[in-house]
Amino acid sequence: MTTLEKLTKIYSAELDGFNERISLRLDSPNELMSTIVKSQLQTRGKQLRPLLLIMCARMFGPADDKVLASAAAVELLHNASLIHDDVVDNSMTRRSRPTVNALWNNHIAVLVGDFFTSSAMQEAIHTGDLRIIETLSTLGRMLSLGEIDQIFRAQQHYVDEESYYKVVDYKTASLFVASVRMGCYAAGITDERIDILTSYARLFGRCFQLRDDVFDYFDSERIGKPTGNDLREGKITLPIIKALQNVDADERQRIAALAAKNEHSEAEIAQLQEFARSNGGIEATFKEMENLKAEACRDLSLLPSEEGRKQLEELFDFIIKRDF
Repeated sequence: MTTLEKLTKIYSAELDGFNERISLRLDSPNELMSTIVKSQLQTRGKQLRPLLLIMCARMFGPADDKVLASAAAVELLHNASLIHDDVVDNSMTRRSRPTVNALWNNHIAVLVGDFFTSSAMQEAIHTGDLRIIETLSTLGRMLSLGEIDQIFRAQQHYVDEESYYKVVDYKTASLFVASVRMGCYAAGITDERIDILTSYARLFGRCFQLRDDVFDYFDSERIGKPTGNDLREGKITLPIIKALQNVDADERQRIAALAAKNEHSEAEIAQLQEFARSNGGIEATFKEMENLKAEACRDLSLLPSEEGRKQLEELFDFIIKRDF
């Protein structure tokens, strides 16, 4: 049993309540929308964000209706962003299943994403907590800005770590940060503990993205999406950035120019993947993940709940070791 499976079992009652809320919130009299929603709910993914929200809230009290509504809100907005991202990226599969835009079309996919977004806001409003509503609204802005920034930086061929992490913080870590903060607000926590968990969540989100980036440099059917997609879209991720630091100026210029091309053949994608693997990019990325974990554990050591700290540390370790 993996760490995620173990934690999912521990918090099964809360997650069942959370999933029931989502199903009820997405209920619609429209036949087409109901068909699409039913299809979407068949593959729920890892549900890491609501799990993290519930775990943090449970460190300080029971997971009541306010906690579950907060978890539903952040997961609905997350799914809305994925539906919209699939339209932007013209992705045909996600989690080994056809995307909404693949099954229907971009027009319908955008409307379904909007339906999920408004449903997320309804769940946040249900909490009656302006801090939770504001956090979710800010998250929506960050996800949009992160996507735009990623497109811009791909067009401008940025290959530095600072630019890379800025996009990661907006597009990925922001979801985990919002989850933690909303869970704390729902549990009535507003002191320094929320800052400690916010720092943990940012590091967790960065690590999550790094592990996802590594997948892009290997063939894998388990992750449910083709590899090499970031490279096809001109997105320079950390394995390439780290590998470029280990070669001479001429090779660095050659690979940077290759990565910056608007279109790549499959042979060129394979060349970039091999470059990252052969020049220490993968190892350096894993080392970065371990550094993030060490920093997160230092943050968690300031919390009083031993069991809660242990679970959060185990979940961070799972993120690094996962193969899907």
